[in-house]
Amino acid sequence: MNGIVIVDKPQGWTSQDVTARLRRVFNTRRIGHGGTLDPMATGVLPVFVGRATRGVEFFEHAEKIYEATIRLGLTTDTEDVTGAVLTEQEVSISEQDFLDILPQFRGKIQQIPPMYSALKVNGQKLCDLARKGKEVERQPREIEIFQLECLAFDGNTARLRVHCSKGTYIRTLCKDIGAALGCGGCMAALRRVNAGEYTIEEAVPLQTLLDAQDPKPFLRTVDTMFRNHKAVTLTANQEKRCRNGNSFTLPLPDGTYRAYAQNGEFLMLAKVDNGIMSTIKSFFEV
Repeated sequence: MNGIVIVDKPQGWTSQDVTARLRRVFNTRRIGHGGTLDPMATGVLPVFVGRATRGVEFFEHAEKIYEATIRLGLTTDTEDVTGAVLTEQEVSISEQDFLDILPQFRGKIQQIPPMYSALKVNGQKLCDLARKGKEVERQPREIEIFQLECLAFDGNTARLRVHCSKGTYIRTLCKDIGAALGCGGCMAALRRVNAGEYTIEEAVPLQTLLDAQDPKPFLRTVDTMFRNHKAVTLTANQEKRCRNGNSFTLPLPDGTYRAYAQNGEFLMLAKVDNGIMSTIKSFFEV
């Protein structure tokens, strides 16, 4: 079986836990996920099955949308409520105070990755070092927050909607907002509602997949992850050149395209440059 299944990841599961179980469900070793979610997080986790794993590399750059709850007045070593408490204090922040601080976190900003992350420094995962009680210097990285909206505020917690670039740590965003307010803060809940082209409305609860007699109907074709690009159907001769890895003339505007065979088979993600189409990544069966 080949394709992409959009899983609604439950709380308490790692992304690797999900792929390990689905490896048995789909009876394949060739499986991968698009974008790690922390165990406490829920929501959209695209899982790539079979030949669709060729598309994972493109998903690494996908934008994400989250709904997150920030707990004010509390800081922890993991930057979320699962960690050891570092500081705790009374909160006297108004909703307007909270709203006024948000603009400084929109757009391109610098973010220091948390110690409890899978990033590696000198070949060692930061989280492994953190569990040994070690902390190392991390360089800030540029991320982009396209949208940051307050959905609810009750004085001690706030619910946020965050549309962000790849590499954004929502835990760290919550911590940094709390620091800017002067009361501290950490992440209390997280749900991913969009990942790339996929939405939470399309997601299938993990238990539904585990209980399914036939999981194949839940698979989406790999071209769905590129549905924001225009589709083009190739001639028989162009298809032949595509399958041989050759470029060919195609009078289309410069850009990225989904290329299909006459029978509707998705052949490749392609680019056109000065009227020449060439392969970015092929997806046809060999």
